[in-house]
Amino acid sequence: MRIRIVASVAVIATLVGLPSTPALADRSEPDSASVAAPRFDEYVALGDSWSADVVFLDGNGLPDTTHVPIDCAQSRVNYPKLVANELGIPVLRDATCGSATTEHFAGAQALPLGGTNPPQYDRLTPTTDLVTVGIGGNDAGIAGAALACISLLPIETIPMDLLPLPELPLPLISTSTLPVGGCKSYFTAGGVDRLAVAIAESEIKLVRAFRRIHQLSPEARILAVNYLAAVPQRGCWPLVPVTTKDMAYLYDTFLRLNAMVARAARRGGAELVDTYTPTIGHDMCKGPRVRYAEAFGPSVNDLAIGVPAHPNSAGARAQARAVLAYLRTH
Repeated sequence: MRIRIVASVAVIATLVGLPSTPALADRSEPDSASVAAPRFDEYVALGDSWSADVVFLDGNGLPDTTHVPIDCAQSRVNYPKLVANELGIPVLRDATCGSATTEHFAGAQALPLGGTNPPQYDRLTPTTDLVTVGIGGNDAGIAGAALACISLLPIETIPMDLLPLPELPLPLISTSTLPVGGCKSYFTAGGVDRLAVAIAESEIKLVRAFRRIHQLSPEARILAVNYLAAVPQRGCWPLVPVTTKDMAYLYDTFLRLNAMVARAARRGGAELVDTYTPTIGHDMCKGPRVRYAEAFGPSVNDLAIGVPAHPNSAGARAQARAVLAYLRTH
């Protein structure tokens, strides 16, 4: 989903000297099943930060620049690379990038440190035989909206519409950014859930994307990979500084997002890979070696400076297991 990278490459580089675990690649091989997966020769991964499994720094160093600019923050051990490695796919083109929307499939993406990720569709060819797609959260503005749910207090204290705050350039965010909770009240004011509306309006964008991929790579299997279970049903303030009421709202919104991805996959002719169900119980509120997504602060699973509210390396491995299990059984 959407990230705002505010550190420069030079600043990040100074952190390389931090102690690290052994190379993550040594620990990254997903569990193998006895049933062999089909053979693929050319795999293209498209998507946003939850497919890039974004990271600022980990045991492998800075973000991977093999396929995208450094300011995509693409992990060297994200699930597309794990899947390609496990299946021995000789050609991988990983276009995934933090902050991507479906607009960046057909158009270039300008990045915060000055880089440009070419249109993600450019990686597709008529001989591509496997495509994974993880997209939709940024089209609906979910990640940006979630920033409004951050609260310095465990309860909602001030009506957000009464706060004289400046406008910020974030989707769906208006005078609602002082960290005092109340995002549910804000986004459902007037009896209309604006995030639900945004999710519904994003569905056709995903449908069109899946159909376009079929046109560009007619021989490919197209897997729509949904979002893993990062958002808990109940809050855990201050570990995740969101009130109980707002966390429940984000949880419901997240389920609505994944339901939209499933509908779009059916309409667009893609196969749905469910990473949500097998990752229940590994949300941001769980212990540091249990959770598959980080809230704030360094990750110890594996050691990394990750991006808040995004999958960590354990989450990437779980995503890869889900994709591999699907390919071996379908």
